[in-house]
Amino acid sequence: MQRVLITAGATGIGYALAEHFSDAGCQIWIIDISKEALKKCPKDWERSNLDVCDENAMSSLFKKINDKWAGLDVLCANAGTAGSTALIEDQDAEAFRKCLDVNLTGAFLSVKGSLPIMKQQKKGTIIFTSSTAGLNGFPYRSPYSASKWGIHGFMKTLAMEAGPFGIRANAIAPGCVEGARIDGVIEREAAKKKTTPDVIREAYKSGTSLKTFVKVEDIASMALFLASDQASRISGQVIAVDGHTENPDPKI
Repeated sequence: MQRVLITAGATGIGYALAEHFSDAGCQIWIIDISKEALKKCPKDWERSNLDVCDENAMSSLFKKINDKWAGLDVLCANAGTAGSTALIEDQDAEAFRKCLDVNLTGAFLSVKGSLPIMKQQKKGTIIFTSSTAGLNGFPYRSPYSASKWGIHGFMKTLAMEAGPFGIRANAIAPGCVEGARIDGVIEREAAKKKTTPDVIREAYKSGTSLKTFVKVEDIASMALFLASDQASRISGQVIAVDGHTENPDPKI
């Protein structure tokens, strides 16, 4: 039975990850910044209400996990924020830093806490939720794109450092995932481009071979595979789950 920690696990992709691992018979521990979202999660999941950017809280979390579980098999570093939508010259510096802090520093603190536990047991799997914005760039979303490019470099370095200890690291790069977050992104981009959300949504879809958005279940299924023995020789990889992005910058 795998012991699985999922950051930002109470909603969206994180919740789908937790559900899929739970259905596969795994023990689940989720952390989330929202107390209300955590209250709605299944009672048999362990849970912690904290901010992934809080170094002291994260350090205490991993001590608690190791005390209760005596190990950790899978970390899903999933926590992230969309960041602001604006041209680079119009981006607010503090908002830019905040996006990097959540998306990149939060992942770093999650990995930093997991590694001593995984190294001691000589095994583990770390899976980052990234984005195709970290492969192609994303106009109007420079802080988000920069953070996801950073995730890929961090992940590849982690795979090199931790591989000798039997620890694998990979990143899943979703395209546009159905849900409240992308709805907000589309609305903000439509406002910036002085068009309608429907026009932006169709442009995103038309930029992929399959002409559809990704479902959270698609991401969770890939994570379950990457954490399995079937993926025992897959490490240091960025795997896109995006319906094949043909045009990352659809012209509106």
